[in-house]
Amino acid sequence: MTMFTAAPLGSPRTRPRAHVVPILLGSAAAMGAVALVAYLLWPTWGSGGANAPDKLPVSVGGTLFNLPVTAIRMKIQRHSGPQERIDLDFLYPSLEPPGAPKHVTADTVEAAVQSIDRIFLSIAAHHDALSPEQRTATIYPRYLDPSAATPADGLTMRMFRTETPYGSEDFYSAASPALTARCTRDAATPGMCLSERRVGGADLTFRFPRSWLSQWREVAEAMDRLTAQLRGPKG
Repeated sequence: MTMFTAAPLGSPRTRPRAHVVPILLGSAAAMGAVALVAYLLWPTWGSGGANAPDKLPVSVGGTLFNLPVTAIRMKIQRHSGPQERIDLDFLYPSLEPPGAPKHVTADTVEAAVQSIDRIFLSIAAHHDALSPEQRTATIYPRYLDPSAATPADGLTMRMFRTETPYGSEDFYSAASPALTARCTRDAATPGMCLSERRVGGADLTFRFPRSWLSQWREVAEAMDRLTAQLRGPKG
């Protein structure tokens, strides 16, 4: 008859089993420590960066402006410091910077062209060129049709003569709130208006749909608000 005897406690056959539990516990503790360190060091900022500014201080023609980053239309212009020109757009009437651009497909391109929901703004150094006010007072009258125009709701429209450089445009003006604008006429594409003003060493050129002139007071006040909002501290 074969006889089996139990291995004595502490024999070589029982030592490996005795060491398994401490090894497992040590491994679990080490893994927990690694996980804790990784959690504490893992970056928490978003894609824009935690320190990405909402506005940039930009100098145009020696005049300081604080510009919303998302309103700047070209990525190459999204940096602080001196710039010769910068282009922006804002939703109207909220005047908020636009969000990410929507993808335009062949099915939506027509609607995208016809529906303009923003006001465009270019800020450029003028280098002592003729001011917008001087052009309005001395240049435009040479090309306007001499026939008198009747104001409508406080806004006066006069046509430029056909043979002039502005032959396809009309000139709008109002006193209160102050507004001057040159507007192309509706054709294959909707007419657009251009309104300029000088701020320090920079000229601000606003562009908006001609159809908005049905509420011209709101448009004039929106341009005034934008001008005030974008100005930096005055020295």
